[in-house]
Amino acid sequence: MRPFQLDLLFLCFFLFSQELGLQKRGCCLVLGYMAKDKFRRMNEGQVYSFSQQPQDQVVVSGQPVTLLCAIPEYDGFVLWIKDGLALGVGRDLSSYPQYLVVGNHLSGEHHLKILRAELQDDAVYECQAIQAAIRSRPARLTVLVPPDDPIILGGPVISLRAGDPLNLTCHADNAKPAASIIWLRKGEVINGATYSKTLLRDGKRESIVSTLFISPGDVENGQSIVCRATNKAIPGGKETSVTIDIQHPPLVNLSVEPQPVLEDNIVTFHCSAKANPAVTQYRWAKRGQIIKEASGELYRTTVDYTYFSEPVSCEVTNALGSTNLSRTVDVYFGPRMTSEPQSLLVDLGSDAVFSCAWIGNPSLTIVWMKRGSGVVLSNEKTLTLKSVRQEDAGKYVCRAVVPRVGAGEREVTLTVNGPPIISSTQTQHALHGEKGQIKCFIRSTPPPDRIAWSWKENVLESGTSGRYTVETVSTEEGVISTLTISNIVRADFQTIYNCTAWNSFGSDTEIIRLKEQGSEMKSGAGLEAESVPMAVIIGVAVGAGVAFLVLMATIVAFCCARSQRNLKGVVSAKNDIRVEIVHKEPTSGREAEDHTTIKQLMPCQCSLDHCSNPLMDFGFSHLSQSSLWDLAKRAFLNYQSGGTHLEPQHSEG
Repeated sequence: MRPFQLDLLFLCFFLFSQELGLQKRGCCLVLGYMAKDKFRRMNEGQVYSFSQQPQDQVVVSGQPVTLLCAIPEYDGFVLWIKDGLALGVGRDLSSYPQYLVVGNHLSGEHHLKILRAELQDDAVYECQAIQAAIRSRPARLTVLVPPDDPIILGGPVISLRAGDPLNLTCHADNAKPAASIIWLRKGEVINGATYSKTLLRDGKRESIVSTLFISPGDVENGQSIVCRATNKAIPGGKETSVTIDIQHPPLVNLSVEPQPVLEDNIVTFHCSAKANPAVTQYRWAKRGQIIKEASGELYRTTVDYTYFSEPVSCEVTNALGSTNLSRTVDVYFGPRMTSEPQSLLVDLGSDAVFSCAWIGNPSLTIVWMKRGSGVVLSNEKTLTLKSVRQEDAGKYVCRAVVPRVGAGEREVTLTVNGPPIISSTQTQHALHGEKGQIKCFIRSTPPPDRIAWSWKENVLESGTSGRYTVETVSTEEGVISTLTISNIVRADFQTIYNCTAWNSFGSDTEIIRLKEQGSEMKSGAGLEAESVPMAVIIGVAVGAGVAFLVLMATIVAFCCARSQRNLKGVVSAKNDIRVEIVHKEPTSGREAEDHTTIKQLMPCQCSLDHCSNPLMDFGFSHLSQSSLWDLAKRAFLNYQSGGTHLEPQHSEG
């Protein structure tokens, strides 16, 4: 058989074995044996060897790679074996379009070039010279596969509620070898992540998952965190990042301008808020009441004193919740009372406590005073009067002052329960022959139970008795009891009138004299009309004085002795009337002395009135009332100097 016919037979057998699905390696061995026999017969005694053999190589997926195979002077068949399987005969690798046999065939170069390495090209390769019956060393081709782009779950923006920790998960898949993951923030590595790897079904690639925990205090809004995955296929790595979006309820700041401000002026409330997610509503309120006319972040209003103590609130809402902030206004306003003082009714000797409360801005000053007096009693909210007396009764004023702003005051009344106090004019006037009135003014708390007038042997509480009528009228200031005398006679000007009032706490008495109206003017005019020499007048006056002194001493002694006998019967007959001796402040020195003396003579007043008849009997009826009083007082002093003491008679009621 000719040589070319034998080669054709080899080739047909190879192709036929491929169609039958026979193992390529076995087929190649048969061909090799047959080719070797042929080649031995043709080249009896020649030895071939490899000048270049394939070496172990590492290639990144997608990159080209060439496996070298060179047998000098060899022009027979060369087979490339991958993991024990033939890729093709000679230079024909049409079943593997990504593979090419390259090099100068005549020089024995049979290099295997992989145009674009893939994971399936990761294998052990051999170059076999069939007819020379030689084979190269096995060469390991390692194909590196970079990881897929890393992915952070939940990215690219991760929303987080303020105060919550952050958990990030990043995975890098399908890498050979498995990728390494690092976390970066602002270019610095974040430690503390955990990792887990998973081998894929092809037994070559792996996926990796990394989890990073960040505490709430280390998280900032808008911060970028990077996940970087690297392996040998891509030393620079691949990375992805997420932006942290920290969500929170509104952060509110409430301001008021201008401050301080006078009452009845305009202020502006500004409610500024930072919120994530965005603000959805503003709501304004004052003292719990919604302000319907305000809806945005600004509220303008005219303020009064209530804004000083009642705050205005701004409530801002977003999807995560609401924040409420309130603020008062520094309003300047005059005093306003918060607790009204109350008038008091207390018993004599008890304590009286008044209280009043004011508010004002700036700080106010409180002053307690008695109406009509400039004396400051207290600068506190409370005024305490210890062991009150009747003269403490009256109007008291609680006054509050806010400097440069305003003032206010309240008046209260202190009423003191005690004995009546009579404050009437001790000398009152009337016209002879006309109707006259004597008034007795009584201040009494509680009101007087009884008011009685007494003169001579007469006692009258109300109604009419002869020429005398008693009327009592109550006023806001007190009680006025009036004794009206009709057709006044001369004797009425010589009578002492006693006004006495009683209540449950005691009694008071006032002695009132009735004087003829205009009598002083007439006597003065008469003196002017007479042109008597001064020496004569003085002489006559001195002589008359001495004579009258002796005479009146005798008369008074006689009258008082007589009065002692008569007065006892009179007082006993009217034992329900008590005439008290009182001492009042005199209005003038001389008149006070006279009046006190007269009050001390009260036990004898009726006797003195009884002495009016003896005076007439002795021919002194022409003397005026004032002259008689002067003579009576001098006689009484002379009587006392003689050592005789008259004990006053009192009723036993």
